[in-house]
Amino acid sequence: MANEKFVNHQEDTVPPGLTQAVVPVTSASDIVTARQRGRALAEQIGFAGSDLTVIATVISELARNILEYAKSGEVVLSLGQRGSRVGIVIVARDRGPGIPDLTKAMQDGYTTGRGLGLGLPGVRRLVDDFDIVSELQKGTTVTVKKWAH
Repeated sequence: MANEKFVNHQEDTVPPGLTQAVVPVTSASDIVTARQRGRALAEQIGFAGSDLTVIATVISELARNILEYAKSGEVVLSLGQRGSRVGIVIVARDRGPGIPDLTKAMQDGYTTGRGLGLGLPGVRRLVDDFDIVSELQKGTTVTVKKWAH
């Protein structure tokens, strides 16, 4: 089903006065920009070491999907808060063709592109919260959250 959601989150709040970075994705260089901005925000939040690599990987994969399947879109990076925990919120959205079968798209090995079919399932394993909404001919929005430990 095109509107199926994969959700694993509780009620979150965003601190007052939060600013966010919006990175348009229209070329391969924009993937690098989104990854760099996300990594910088994650460092400010308090992430370190391998968590920074995980966040950069997630952003790269989501931005690459935008470019490959929709040709353009955006990655929005912001600070999230749940109780006393803080983290990074990454929203990747496009107005592309949408994903015809989300259940299949979330299975390891399934691909309609040139990849290995590990992208979205891999992203889901790397983050704490994962949500995807896709409508045919309207686009896809993936929202992920990674909480600092």
